[in-house]
Amino acid sequence: MEEDFEAVRSVLAGDGHAFTLLQNKYKKLISTLIRKMVKDEDDVDDLIQETFIKAYNALETFQFGFAFSAWIYRIASNNCIDFLRKKRFQTVSINQPVFDEEDDQYIQIEDTTARPDTEYLNKEKREIINEAIDKLPENYREIIKLRHEYEMDYIDIAKKMDIPIGTVKAHLFRARKILLSELKGKKHLLMDN
Repeated sequence: MEEDFEAVRSVLAGDGHAFTLLQNKYKKLISTLIRKMVKDEDDVDDLIQETFIKAYNALETFQFGFAFSAWIYRIASNNCIDFLRKKRFQTVSINQPVFDEEDDQYIQIEDTTARPDTEYLNKEKREIINEAIDKLPENYREIIKLRHEYEMDYIDIAKKMDIPIGTVKAHLFRARKILLSELKGKKHLLMDN
């Protein structure tokens, strides 16, 4: 553990090479965990890389006295869980099969996307929301776009805009409040039919 602590201290002091040592030491542990949770090898490789990037970016939150291996293991596990949640798809039960006139069994999957007006309505909603965003003050507009269009986290937004994280959160809160007020009168247009 002391070896890991020393490496973390070195990284925090600016020695990027020390993180490579940690990465090499724990890559097999993280790979094994991720492979147990995710089967696609391309996704596994991406998740391993993301785990180490997240660990590096969050290194200042590491608490000495706890094992680095447990800390990075938790980051990898949470990363996989988030990935799997996003990838979740609609399932169909095969316990209740459907039979046709000739008693042939088949699975009938409901088409939930068959609405000819969906594309038009989504385009209209995007236009309404974009108009409201365009009316925001410049700094609020940029933060909203970074957060919701580019899906950047608060830390990355703060770095990109060179402002404190607290300011990012405050600006996002105010921007959302303005947007809510602006879109309130158009709620009926934004609701799914």
